[in-house]
Amino acid sequence: MTAPAAHPLEAPLERESRMPKYLVQASYTAEGAKGLLAEGGTGRRTAVENLVTSCGGTLEAMYFAFGDDDLYCLIDMTDEVSMAATALTARASGAVQSRAIPLISVEDIDAAARKKLDFRPPGA
Repeated sequence: MTAPAAHPLEAPLERESRMPKYLVQASYTAEGAKGLLAEGGTGRRTAVENLVTSCGGTLEAMYFAFGDDDLYCLIDMTDEVSMAATALTARASGAVQSRAIPLISVEDIDAAARKKLDFRPPGA
């Protein structure tokens, strides 16, 4: 009998095979909301996918929401410069205000926790 396959979230990934992942939080301006009403959510998803793939990235997920932010996206991007270009292009449209938050994998946090650093807290 063979052992069950590991859960995909438990399988360690090689650092070289992973693209940086970002959480993008966005809010539409009044003009952006008018555009969303005109073309719908699927039209905006297509536009976001086209923008992201034009920089070599992948749109993993996109959700609309209520509250302070109107939109959440999970994006795999090739590098920081490409993510910055994507964000600048979207913001320059004037239709959206956004934040791109770099996400850190569990494995990278494990590696960070193993690093031994020389630090003295204030007053110690």
